[in-house]
Amino acid sequence: MLVLVLNCGSSSVKFAVINTGNGIASVSGSVEEIGVSARLKAQKGAEVFKRNVDAPNHSSALAVIQNFLKEAGEDSGIAAVGHRVVHGGEKFSKSVLINSDVLRVIEECSALAPLHNPPNLQGIAAAQKNFPNLAQVAVFDTAFHGSLPNYAYLYGLPYWLYEEYKIRRYGFHGSSHRFVAKKTAELLAKKPEELCLVIAHLGNGCSATAVKFGESADTTLGLTPLEGMVMGTRCGSIDPGIILHLSKSLGYDSEKLNKLLNKESGLLGLSGISSDMRILLEKAAEGEERAKIAVEVFCYRAAKEIASLMPALPKLDALVFTGGIGENSEPIREKILSHLKIFKFGESGGPQAMVVPTNEELLIAMDTEAVAGG
Repeated sequence: MLVLVLNCGSSSVKFAVINTGNGIASVSGSVEEIGVSARLKAQKGAEVFKRNVDAPNHSSALAVIQNFLKEAGEDSGIAAVGHRVVHGGEKFSKSVLINSDVLRVIEECSALAPLHNPPNLQGIAAAQKNFPNLAQVAVFDTAFHGSLPNYAYLYGLPYWLYEEYKIRRYGFHGSSHRFVAKKTAELLAKKPEELCLVIAHLGNGCSATAVKFGESADTTLGLTPLEGMVMGTRCGSIDPGIILHLSKSLGYDSEKLNKLLNKESGLLGLSGISSDMRILLEKAAEGEERAKIAVEVFCYRAAKEIASLMPALPKLDALVFTGGIGENSEPIREKILSHLKIFKFGESGGPQAMVVPTNEELLIAMDTEAVAGG
């Protein structure tokens, strides 16, 4: 089956046409800076396309993509559209065909993922308009973590906040963790049900998940994609008293707090230079002290969060690095492992440390095929 996979952000739409039979993306790309100075970047085989486009909103961006697919000869045969949706709450533990009830729940979850769900909804609406005859499937980042036990997903807050408002840990990057767990089992010539893993997805967003015999047993991201590790622009876990202090003593309102914690913190906030780890490693090598600090904090906090997942597992077979940083930055992997020597990675009888590239787009395509009926 040919599946059009869409990942809609606040100002971009990433796309790929994937053949689920061989797992190959015949064409992929993105429309970036929607509503500002929009441009299309795409690749088909060795051919690269770059051009400025007229895309004031997501609907027009999808129209640009549709026209490009026709131009590239990749539009015929597409049977369904698979959407990455970040937050599905407790309602969805698997991928589903999109209907009005599904859209309502995604909308209800927007308060829990304000940077992600609203553009996801815009992308779905645009795809329904531009591809009205195709089945549309939602694949949720939170779904893989539906197996968390209550002692892992509950916070130490009054229980009525969970009962009435569903305040709990949901976890994210589920498509990545699920894909990597399965691929790791294949590489180790084991069944997923035989393995206990910790998967560290390190990119602009970061999370680690304890995968116990094929299921998510605990994870570092929480109610929102803000908890856990230090990330590109997100602070990760902090003392909640800091929020109270900023509000009471410095007059920070919810809007200012949201901007600070989600967009001005993490590697960017610590370094004052960039949220891009590649740039920070270069600056650190040149002697830039703030870049060094940002890198060291990132690595230590990543190791600390990885170690925090050990109570969820009866054993540890492997620590698996994935994501843009996890797959491509050996210095970062080495620094993280230097804080985890107690686990004796790579030693006789100890767990392995591995790199397994993720492919969320392929997993979304495969789920879309399964849900849409082949």
